[in-house]
Amino acid sequence: QVQLAESGGGSVNSGGSLRLSCTGSGYTYSAFTMGWFRQAPGKEREGIAMIDRDGTTRYAAFLKGRFTISKDHVENILHLQIHSLKPEDTAMYYCAASHWPLNLGRPEAVDYWGKGTLVTISS
Repeated sequence: QVQLAESGGGSVNSGGSLRLSCTGSGYTYSAFTMGWFRQAPGKEREGIAMIDRDGTTRYAAFLKGRFTISKDHVENILHLQIHSLKPEDTAMYYCAASHWPLNLGRPEAVDYWGKGTLVTISS
């Protein structure tokens, strides 16, 4: 059974950085396309970044280079590095896995979700 568990969230001042991690079990990352989504209070879930089986990465256009997705094949961990955090980055951040290429605009197509890790940015 595929299970995803996020960690690394917390409360950070504006301008700070965070590194989120997603640990998987029941599979290896090479079998899936992996990604990160987030959902702010009262808003829809939105895609942030994805990394394909061959290491190709894609990012949502609105991020403007502040986010970096990576994966550790040995430890089976997915990371999301976030710099220059802003109050509008406050959200629950979710790890996602899919048998097919992830579409950041279609969270309904994700096969597996973690439970999320909360990121709160204060100004």
